[in-house]
Amino acid sequence: MESSCEMVAFPLLTTPIESNYRACTIPYRFPSDNPKKPTPTELSWINLFSNATSSFRIFLLVKPNCAFTSFCGLWDILLYPLYIFLWNRKRAESDDTVADAPVKAEKFAQRYTEILEDFKKDPESHGGPPDCVLLCRLREQILRELGFRDIFKKVKDEENAKAISLFEGVVHLNDAIEDESKRVENLIRGIFAGNVFDLGSAQLAELFSKDGMSFLASCQNLVPRPWVIDDLDTFILKWGRKSWKKAVIFVDNSGADIILGILPFARELLRRGTQVVLAANDLPSINDITYHELVEIIAKLKDENGKLVGVDASNLLIANSGNDLPVIDLTRVSQELAYLASDADLVILEGMGRGIETNLYAQFKCDSLKIGMVKHPEVAQFLGGRLYDCVFKFNEVLS
Repeated sequence: MESSCEMVAFPLLTTPIESNYRACTIPYRFPSDNPKKPTPTELSWINLFSNATSSFRIFLLVKPNCAFTSFCGLWDILLYPLYIFLWNRKRAESDDTVADAPVKAEKFAQRYTEILEDFKKDPESHGGPPDCVLLCRLREQILRELGFRDIFKKVKDEENAKAISLFEGVVHLNDAIEDESKRVENLIRGIFAGNVFDLGSAQLAELFSKDGMSFLASCQNLVPRPWVIDDLDTFILKWGRKSWKKAVIFVDNSGADIILGILPFARELLRRGTQVVLAANDLPSINDITYHELVEIIAKLKDENGKLVGVDASNLLIANSGNDLPVIDLTRVSQELAYLASDADLVILEGMGRGIETNLYAQFKCDSLKIGMVKHPEVAQFLGGRLYDCVFKFNEVLS
């Protein structure tokens, strides 16, 4: 079941959209490739999913509570196709909201494997040729048809609760940095750290609750700059000279990602007078934050005066993007988001799926920022960077 919203193109995409935009960064195939034969790139992605079946028994030996709470907070593992398959199958088996969950989980594995094998024989089957959007959509479609609507809900709830308890401490650490340039850099590092900070680890959460060092260490222990795409200095320079009137941020994961990474950055924008629109998924997908979940989180973080740790949040808006995948095709967003974004002058796409795999080269009518961590070997190879490298791509549009 896909989103019930009527979908339209994101209004800030450069026109004509047909010739300027495609929701796929890595070229899986070229016009000269045989349409009936999978390309090497297509095969490599298909094989990543297929090989999951033989590797599955290894993960059955891992203690579920430890494994799931540790890994589910990390988008890099969840978006890595091999692990997507494994974790979806295992979480599906343990979903007590679905009758005969183990049996249906096995059906999911069988049906998805059959589709992947079909792609090897005929890339044009199942709506192909395959790319990351189609592979994700087929996976979600099978899960939902079998009754698995939100298999990571318990983990998301736990991560959100832990992150909420740490939010104020993270904000105070940032506010204590008087130099604006250094504060902005720390906020950006916090976005990256939010993707990898293991809130599922009780030890890390306890350490940070005492002195904040665990999250701070995550911010400081990123791969050294320059990153594989590193426009941070340009962005910081522009930050000091320019104030955006409205920013649209396509958010990614639950837990530390949204609460300790994106929200402190959004709060800093609010403090500068920028209106901020947070665009979240309509339906659950992996551990991505949904619109309804984000509304609840913001309500919990605001004080009785509607402020986020002393900053007026009346200009913070939450929009339903209409999306139901961990990646996003910007030719298909909700009318609500399109309306709210029509006069924005800054677009931010955060996370591996949205910011790198599908929209790294997306062109907009306004300034844009793509930010995410490279945790897929093939993406690292394509970009010519390192595993765990960072992408910070800023494009300014001169008016």
